[in-house]
Amino acid sequence: MTAIVTGPRGGVRPAPVLHGYRFELVKLLSQWRIRLLLLACWIAPAAFVAAVSLQSSLPSDTVFGRWMNSTGWAGSLVVLDFSCSWALPLLTALVAGDVFAVEDRLGTWRHLLVAVRSPKRIFVAKTLASLTLILLLVAGLAASGIVGGLAAVGDGQLAGLDGHLLAPGDAAGTVLLAWACALAPTLAFAAVGLLGSVALGRSPMGLLMPALLAFVLQLAQLLPLPVAVQLALPSHAFLAWRGLFTSPAQAGPILAGLVVCLAWAVVATALAYRMFLRRDFTDLSYDGSGRQILVGAVLPLAALVVVAFGVIAGLTPATGSGVEQGKLQNSLATAYSHLYRLQTRELHRPDVTEAQLRATASCDKGGSRVLDEGPGNDWRCVVSWRLPGATAVGTAIYQLDVTADGRYVADGDGPKEVNGYFQVRTPTGDAPNPLWQFDGNVDLLAGTPKE
Repeated sequence: MTAIVTGPRGGVRPAPVLHGYRFELVKLLSQWRIRLLLLACWIAPAAFVAAVSLQSSLPSDTVFGRWMNSTGWAGSLVVLDFSCSWALPLLTALVAGDVFAVEDRLGTWRHLLVAVRSPKRIFVAKTLASLTLILLLVAGLAASGIVGGLAAVGDGQLAGLDGHLLAPGDAAGTVLLAWACALAPTLAFAAVGLLGSVALGRSPMGLLMPALLAFVLQLAQLLPLPVAVQLALPSHAFLAWRGLFTSPAQAGPILAGLVVCLAWAVVATALAYRMFLRRDFTDLSYDGSGRQILVGAVLPLAALVVVAFGVIAGLTPATGSGVEQGKLQNSLATAYSHLYRLQTRELHRPDVTEAQLRATASCDKGGSRVLDEGPGNDWRCVVSWRLPGATAVGTAIYQLDVTADGRYVADGDGPKEVNGYFQVRTPTGDAPNPLWQFDGNVDLLAGTPKE
């Protein structure tokens, strides 16, 4: 028979939530593992960004990595991209995934219940304490990355994912907003950590639940899934912040990701709360129940994905993978126009505007026998443009590697005097030709442009 702890009787008042919150926060901060995490989050990104920004070899395979020696804002975005892939899910696992399970391992539930005299207040205090610590860790990653980059190379202009330049003030605001966008999926994974910590008790799987979920969803994001399925997963919001660095911003995926992640945070926290109030605190060997976890955790979250998929599919115009020929051509032509102007200034040539260039792109995927849509590294594009007063039309060839999340890397394939590799003089020193290799981002939720 399951023993359920009820509220206090006989007029005995439970301990205030604020006292419980302070107690739980002190318990968390007293752990050497948590102190080490705080130290690493507030120091390591600055050291990494400062060291890499001064190197000649940059992490060009990472979004904004190729701009790290041009502006300090790029370093913070490299840290953000890495954090969204690995650090943030792992941090939520180590904090939220252990906040309830630690009492099971130590056998201290009875003492805590006697002291607080309210399971509801225990749950609220532990949840708020873990949330506070997670926010401190995220703030450390953001602040440290920004300080390291600015100290190393300064606050120069940042090239967005469509090639347009952001002034230092605009770059600062957009970088901070990008970190703020990453909080929503972080909260979702933290809620999953709370759920795993409550549901699995002493089992180490509760601690690994957010990290394991992040790993599974990352594998899913590599697949050419329909765009509605991608956006229905909480992991996609870890990538949607890239849409802030285009003009206009790609708001659709960002808003969809925020709503999905907040729904995950609310549902997972509610499931953890319900399960916590119904658990047997007299069982000192409690390590969860397979049936309880399946019915009380896995199935509701899977149903949430199905509901999110239905809503997104019904409200958005995008179909298939979201990577379509027309959208890719428009994105590439826009990025090329902006970066061509940047190259022109760096080579001290007469300035031209994007309207004067009238750049267009024609892309083909894998030849005539392959449908021109979907991710892949077999996209080949030809960009055409016309300079004012010139009769000939200029062309440049690019090989594109497009991922399922809409990001692509354009690699110049000639002519070498336009998009080949050579050094140009910039205010921060010599740098590769900006038209040689650059990153772009396709709005997966945008409608197909008209021909």
